[in-house]
Amino acid sequence: MGTGTKTTDTVTQHVPALDLFSIGIGPSSSHTVGPMRAATAFAHELMSGRLLEKVARLRITLYGSIAATGVGHGTLGALVAGLLGEDPALCDPAFVATAWQSALDRGQLAILRKSSVAISADDLIYKPFTRLPAHPNAIRFEALGAKSSAGGSEAPVLLDAIYYSVGGGFIERDGSPTETPAHAQGHTPSPFPYRSAVELLDFCAETGLDIAGIAFANETATASAEEVNARLDSIWAAMRECVDAGMAAEGVLPGWLKVPRRAAGIAAHLRAREASGNSDTAMEWLQCFAIAVNEQNAAGARVVTAPTNGAAGIIPAVGYYALTFRGMTEPKHWRRYLLTAGAIGALCKMNASISGADAGCQGEVGSACSMAAAGLTAFLGGTPQQVENAAEVAMEHHLGLTCDPIGGFVQVPCIERNAIAAGTALSATRLAMMGDGTHLVSLDTVIETMRQTGRDMSENYKETSRAGLAVNIVEC
Repeated sequence: MGTGTKTTDTVTQHVPALDLFSIGIGPSSSHTVGPMRAATAFAHELMSGRLLEKVARLRITLYGSIAATGVGHGTLGALVAGLLGEDPALCDPAFVATAWQSALDRGQLAILRKSSVAISADDLIYKPFTRLPAHPNAIRFEALGAKSSAGGSEAPVLLDAIYYSVGGGFIERDGSPTETPAHAQGHTPSPFPYRSAVELLDFCAETGLDIAGIAFANETATASAEEVNARLDSIWAAMRECVDAGMAAEGVLPGWLKVPRRAAGIAAHLRAREASGNSDTAMEWLQCFAIAVNEQNAAGARVVTAPTNGAAGIIPAVGYYALTFRGMTEPKHWRRYLLTAGAIGALCKMNASISGADAGCQGEVGSACSMAAAGLTAFLGGTPQQVENAAEVAMEHHLGLTCDPIGGFVQVPCIERNAIAAGTALSATRLAMMGDGTHLVSLDTVIETMRQTGRDMSENYKETSRAGLAVNIVEC
């Protein structure tokens, strides 16, 4: 699924809607989940090449954004877990959080539970100011053999591979034509392979299907309707569970920032207001839901990439709002919501980027806001044209948004940013529903503008923590 080489200046092949959602762990889809999958892929390369028993040591080099903020984003533990063969959807988040330090303490690193190699802190190399051409999130794995007994100074390199973590948990191997999403199984022949909003709307007009219907037809080209619906229900259940868990958790988030969790306190405050007769709390709950998810993400807990972890709170929050205040209680409701959101997210990924390291936070939060607005509009009965309008409005007002996480943690400004974007998604839906879908700026145009803006944006504002709040907070 989701095949095609991805760069910031090319259009990928069609991306199925549900490729934008996968269950994983925090705090980052590109810096945690992607590296874990890349490490697993490299480990399987070693095994398929019958090299496991010959490996004496691994050398791993991190480049660009992933080197600049990888420590705060959980990359090191993810690499160790990935080499072990752990699945982001099933692994124990607590194990991943401590995996790197545990490996260092042992001086040993396991590969697919079949072979162990020596490891030290010197085997991990950081090159934050080196950007490889294909993508700023690059990881180079080198499997080294034993040094020659004749006294050679260099160990032989048995396998050398570069992987790119291109956002949303998607990975791409250098030199390979295939981009691998979270649940890739190969090429997906789609009956409606739209690559623009214009084509998507044309398919709706030709078939009488809404956007969710088009997305569902594409998904059921290679899976049964029962399987697709089960996956949608699983995604929605994971989103709801994340909101609930976040509103129940208290304490301080990991890292030296010592950011306190707020969702539980906000929820308690809102319940007290409602008990006293104040029922005008819907918008505050919306933001509470988003904060709850992103606090879970920042803590490294189980979340759904939507389309990334840094923006994981927006779609669940808007959906939970619709469940709580707008009657989104039936499977057909949340399935339409998620399918529509995924179809719009696929356009963002195909024609621009969902990676903060590639396009800034407009690529992450802007895309998620656009997806949520589209899904909510569809649930509320909006036409495909109104859905496209809502998606465009939401994205347009995130253009130029930078990614400048303080300390390299997915906490400030990320958590509150999701809460604000959830409100923007709701506002975009309201604007679109008051019109007939006719508007001046098309979704295709605003996505292309997002791509161009990301291309022109300074690397300092693309998840490197070298500018913006990430620098100025230290001076305050």
